[in-house]
Amino acid sequence: MSARDRPLPRWLRLGTAAAAAAASVHVAPGVTWLPPVRGRLAPTLGGRGRAGHLALTFDDGPDARGTPAVLAALQELGWRATFFMLGAQVRAHPGLAAEVAQAGHEVALHGDTHRYLLARSPRDTRRDLVRGLTTVTDASGTRPRWFRPPYGVLTTGTLLALRDLGVRPVLWTAWGRDWEPGATPRTVVDVVRRGILDGGTVLLHDSDVAAAPGSWRTTVAALPLLAEETARQGLTVGPVAEHGLGPGGGRAFRAAVLRPARTVPGG
Repeated sequence: MSARDRPLPRWLRLGTAAAAAAASVHVAPGVTWLPPVRGRLAPTLGGRGRAGHLALTFDDGPDARGTPAVLAALQELGWRATFFMLGAQVRAHPGLAAEVAQAGHEVALHGDTHRYLLARSPRDTRRDLVRGLTTVTDASGTRPRWFRPPYGVLTTGTLLALRDLGVRPVLWTAWGRDWEPGATPRTVVDVVRRGILDGGTVLLHDSDVAAAPGSWRTTVAALPLLAEETARQGLTVGPVAEHGLGPGGGRAFRAAVLRPARTVPGG
């Protein structure tokens, strides 16, 4: 029998199984990026709230040009929204974080830096969340209640850290793909309409830090068109805090995904 055909030692097989199990636990929450999964297992994690209401949210800010333009458009429409902020962006523009809160909008957390959490260890994830939470709280004068992961991908380490920090994750039911180079105000609203608006959460961006340069201009121009659509459907628009997301929205998800993932075959 050649060395290539010889079976792996038992200690190495066990180590490989343990590593595979650990990796499975780490990435399991990432399946919530898929709308059918979060819609079935954890609708409130996905942003499903009370009927007749639409939660309007913006990611990746604050931005020196995009955020003031979005704030002005929201004031014109009489809307309030939730801004998921990056700690790094807040440190660059601390006055804008306070301005968002002072205008009556909800301040939420998008992490400290815009990186996939799948590439971070649990310790690094916790450090990122704590730094971002501290930065956003200090600059805005309000402690975020909600967190949205960059790219919408969660990990087990993220959920455990959020539980300890008293912050809840929330994703979205519709997005406008306003970050794309070819997006127009009309395409943004057309894409949003393909998702769930009644009782849903819409994801847009007030910054181009992780998008096509100047994409926030498209977002701003799309807001009056979105207002026409919400009026047509008879929806009220507001922040996540007023969306009626009950406590413990992730319980069904944890029961259906995290617990089975912790089971090691033969263990």
